[in-house]
Amino acid sequence: MVLVLVLVMLSALAVVAGKMRATALTLNGTTLRARPSFHGYLTGTVTLLAGVVVWFATMFFPASPAVYIVIATAIIAGVACFAMISPRLQARQIFENVVLGLLIGASGIAVLTTIGIVASVAAESLRFFGQVPIQSFLFGTDWSPTAPVPSFGFIPLLTGTLLITLIALLVAAPLGLFSAIYLAEYADHKTRALAKPLLELLAGIPTVVLGFFAALTVAPLLKGFGAWVGLSIAAESALAAGLVMGMMIVPLISSLSDDVINAVPQSMRDGSYAMGATKSETIRRVVFPAALPGIVSAFILAISRAIGETMIVVMAAGLAPNLTFNPLAAVTTVTVQISAMLVGDQEFDSAKTLSAFALGLTLFVITLALNVIALRVVRRYKEQYA
Repeated sequence: MVLVLVLVMLSALAVVAGKMRATALTLNGTTLRARPSFHGYLTGTVTLLAGVVVWFATMFFPASPAVYIVIATAIIAGVACFAMISPRLQARQIFENVVLGLLIGASGIAVLTTIGIVASVAAESLRFFGQVPIQSFLFGTDWSPTAPVPSFGFIPLLTGTLLITLIALLVAAPLGLFSAIYLAEYADHKTRALAKPLLELLAGIPTVVLGFFAALTVAPLLKGFGAWVGLSIAAESALAAGLVMGMMIVPLISSLSDDVINAVPQSMRDGSYAMGATKSETIRRVVFPAALPGIVSAFILAISRAIGETMIVVMAAGLAPNLTFNPLAAVTTVTVQISAMLVGDQEFDSAKTLSAFALGLTLFVITLALNVIALRVVRRYKEQYA
């Protein structure tokens, strides 16, 4: 932490020194190719980058006076850049190229991280498929990895995941979309200022707390209601998990949809009103079609969030890999089984442990397919506004 503060201070001093030197040159009648501020920015950026690069290098190649080496390198780089300030130095172009390189590097890190995750999961999945045929995994209807004769059928986990996600979407889609339309089109400023933060506050509740709520409140209420009307509802059911998960993703759909609806130009609404359309007709025929790409993206993000949820399912739906579409029965999901396979002391040569990576790879493919569908929908309905 101290080293970070030292580098920031050195960078700030370099910015000030570089700007002062460039300003002094201009006062002496020298014409520079960039404003003095760019010379300062370039000097400070070079100082900071030099220190950061050497700092990371010392992590891989430890040296005893590492802190002093980092500070000395930053000072030398700053002094060298300071000395290079002259009328010929194209400080603005160099600084912009440095910033562009940093942006490309940040994007590259994100891409390489994704590639690394996929490659590591795929490598372990190939080891699993070397022990278990891929067709028996993808099309098997029995999941019992701890049985004397283990079986790794993916279908029960897929049905449980889709069932809970569908219930959550049936809850969150109308609530989230209608609340977004109300906040964007009907609510006054005071109501919006109060309701929107309260709605988004739900997104900050930890999922383990929602899991407790599902297990201790929602599930017993559903079981009691089922007994009252003559239905047999399990103590841990897909319905309880789906209802609470739906409430969890309501703020995601509502907030994103609200932002997208507000981004629709007011001129489109005014044109609709000028043609004699009512407010509801304007929303249905003008605002909603214009905001549809963003709304679809919000729904896809919410579905991906629901598919990846674990704690609510563990506490409210159970661990039973039942092949059923009955929302009143106990089920499990892909993410729950991934966590179950990797808990405790595991041997990474056994099919039981390696199955978690195969499940992760399959879940990644499913999520990727959802994103591809969302992109196709967005590209099909996207409209350009002047």
